[in-house]
Amino acid sequence: MNQPIPFAVIFDMDGTLFQTEQVAVRAFRRTFEHMKEEGLIKGKSPSDQEIKSVFGMTMEQIWQTLFPDESAEIRSKADRLMLEYEIDELGKGNGSLYPGVVDTLTRFEREGIPLFIASNGLDEYIRSVARHMDIESYFKDFYSAGRFQTRSKDQLVARLIRDYHIENGVMVGDRSSDIEAGRANHLFTVGCRFGFSSPDEIKEADLLIERFADMIPPVLEYQKRIKNSQLH
Repeated sequence: MNQPIPFAVIFDMDGTLFQTEQVAVRAFRRTFEHMKEEGLIKGKSPSDQEIKSVFGMTMEQIWQTLFPDESAEIRSKADRLMLEYEIDELGKGNGSLYPGVVDTLTRFEREGIPLFIASNGLDEYIRSVARHMDIESYFKDFYSAGRFQTRSKDQLVARLIRDYHIENGVMVGDRSSDIEAGRANHLFTVGCRFGFSSPDEIKEADLLIERFADMIPPVLEYQKRIKNSQLH
């Protein structure tokens, strides 16, 4: 049984740590073209903006949005192709972290704060990003919708908190699903304005940031307040 964790920080991956569009847009296009060549789908490929609009959804939600009339079998094939092309793009050296990610993770690690990933992506993709971006060692575990077959970020974060007995913490993300998951699970929420959300989408976050490293002082101050409250 895991010992309780008094305080942790949970991060979304795409649009929060990782500049997803540098890999995912190419992978989406390759997936669409492959499936069109095989006669599995028809019609015009989505625009870059339409593709970016689904970042942060589960893969099931993505294909329901982009392929609303296709069968489960077609969507499953799209899953496999998308993963293959994303990993190929990462292997080519495409993609990058947002500025300040490594310095921020290093600071939290130095403070002894356990760090986690909670993403609606596929498990192999999330781990591949962390490995290729050389940040895998910062995280205690990687929770993904693909790994646990959860249907919402709320459920995924709830499972992570339950499995690791996390008593207090912070949820960091760029989409409304991240903020909703944090609030539903009684976490302090940080909304990243540099990700893929619209201006109003994350306005309910406890803290809004323009740059990744901007979260460091408020998160450490929140951790201090939690510690003090536990002592009294």
